[in-house]
Amino acid sequence: MRKLVATAPHEAKLTTYDDREIFPDEVKVIVDFASPKHGTEMADFSGKTPFINGKFDEEWRIFRQREANEPRGIVYGDLSLGNMFVGHIIQCGENVTNYDVGDRVCSYGPIRETEIVKAVNNYKLRRMSENESELNAVCYDPAQFALGAIRDGHVRPGDNVAIFGLGAIGLIGVQLVAKLGARNIIAIDPIAHRREVAEKFGATETLNPIECDTGYEIKRLTDKLGADVIFESSGSMQALQAALKGLAYGGTITYGAFAKPFPAGLWLGQEAHYNNAKIVFSRACSEPNPDYPRWNRKRIEEVVWYMLMHGYLDCADIINPIVPFNDSAVAFCTYVDQHPEQSIKLGVRFRGGEK
Repeated sequence: MRKLVATAPHEAKLTTYDDREIFPDEVKVIVDFASPKHGTEMADFSGKTPFINGKFDEEWRIFRQREANEPRGIVYGDLSLGNMFVGHIIQCGENVTNYDVGDRVCSYGPIRETEIVKAVNNYKLRRMSENESELNAVCYDPAQFALGAIRDGHVRPGDNVAIFGLGAIGLIGVQLVAKLGARNIIAIDPIAHRREVAEKFGATETLNPIECDTGYEIKRLTDKLGADVIFESSGSMQALQAALKGLAYGGTITYGAFAKPFPAGLWLGQEAHYNNAKIVFSRACSEPNPDYPRWNRKRIEEVVWYMLMHGYLDCADIINPIVPFNDSAVAFCTYVDQHPEQSIKLGVRFRGGEK
């Protein structure tokens, strides 16, 4: 069997592996379709993640440096790449009662030909019908962070909303705020194809941040009022600066990006100082949820899975391009790392047709 791994920063390769025997509470899945993350996984792949030499201390809730004798947080050579998969169960452990051989499922896992997944008390192993979209299914993860950010921004019908960064999370965010009844939806990204998809999903205006002063344009397009809520998912310092400029007085920026260190230039005076700006750092998987106990990550996951499987969200245009598994190493380096402008969210097909 083969799997996709990072052998070094910026280097991907297909390598072989042998499956172990499954435990009584596990199933084995033969994979039909898979997809990586393009944000946090890219930080791992490029060697820029803070988790290589750092770790998050849950007790103190701060990042600490790893001791010299501690294992590194990321080790290359056999570092698995990938985030979500869809496939069919080919073996069930003796304690598995809620799944059968032949069931079509989706869950978290790397890009490889088979997956072994816990199947007892694991709601993240999602059963699918044969007609439900695998393209929607592999957006299960980004949809959670889009919904979390929109909820954290308290978007309401009639609001002016701007979204910076039109990857999978940003484009799902466009769909969500359109369905919520936002008045103006301003979608911002330097890549023309992503802006075209945003327009299809309900954006009323799209902007290329390379060609204009996006903060000013947000104000102009909203009759000088500004955006009530701005969702920043790009991680760009320039995007955050423009968001502060385009925000309405007392408005909220929901910051969903896992940003790298900013260069000099971010200015928290001027509009941020005068306009009573609020920045909320949004991470759907952090517990407790801001709306705990009514909401937690499980509820967010349940809601987005329903949306994805029942046509409320459409991710067919987000999974682009789709490549055969045999080409996945080159494709990962090309579309995720070297030329992200040529993709939105990479899809990897092992077998079967599009559902």
